[in-house]
Amino acid sequence: MAVKSPIHPRGPWGRPAARITRARLVEPARYARIGGALYLVIIVAGIVGPLLTRERLVVPGNATATADNIAASPELWRIGIAVDVVMQLCDLPVMLILFLLLAPVNKNVALLALLFNIIQTATLVANQQSLIAAQLASPEHPGLTDIAIDAYSYGEALGLAFFGFTLLGVGYLIRHSGYLPWILGLLAQIAGVGYVVNSFILLVAPDAPELASIALLVPAFVAELSLALWLLIKGVDASRLEMQLRSVQVT
Repeated sequence: MAVKSPIHPRGPWGRPAARITRARLVEPARYARIGGALYLVIIVAGIVGPLLTRERLVVPGNATATADNIAASPELWRIGIAVDVVMQLCDLPVMLILFLLLAPVNKNVALLALLFNIIQTATLVANQQSLIAAQLASPEHPGLTDIAIDAYSYGEALGLAFFGFTLLGVGYLIRHSGYLPWILGLLAQIAGVGYVVNSFILLVAPDAPELASIALLVPAFVAELSLALWLLIKGVDASRLEMQLRSVQVT
């Protein structure tokens, strides 16, 4: 009879995979709720932040008025930048939590989704330089302010294209997980398609009707809010997660 090795393979949570217990499943359940709470912060910051700051200062089609508004309310403009940074800081633990939760389904797909998310966040963080440049530009040169704000819009579209591919991967993993509702995965994939299509429309045809963007991003809002609330309130199905972890251990 073969002698079993005393060394156990490591599970996705850094624990011995052969010693999975229900008590240890509390850890991913807790992380799921933390991820859901942080995801809600991202959603609220992504909507309320711009509405209360940039949307009040930027006058579409009037670069002079926009430059004057920013010069008159620099604190409000900086608050908008700070809210964006908070959102992107929250994105880091959320992307790690999603990777840990979904890696047992397919580690390669989970890693690919994580890489897309890292690129998205790095792009959006670097994109804050455009908002800083818009504030630093002199009101006597409103054209520079206008260029900086346009550059920010293009940078945001570029970053969200990568996020769309993140959601495609996350949605696939959720649909095949068994411990999160498959409908959340389907909604995430629909949202991913919406982000990708909307970003390419903004990059290729920036003068396209705004209604098209709204139609594409409303499903994304529903999908992300649903996922965030589910993670926060329900977490993960512990028994099915245990089955998935044991199947990973066997394979």
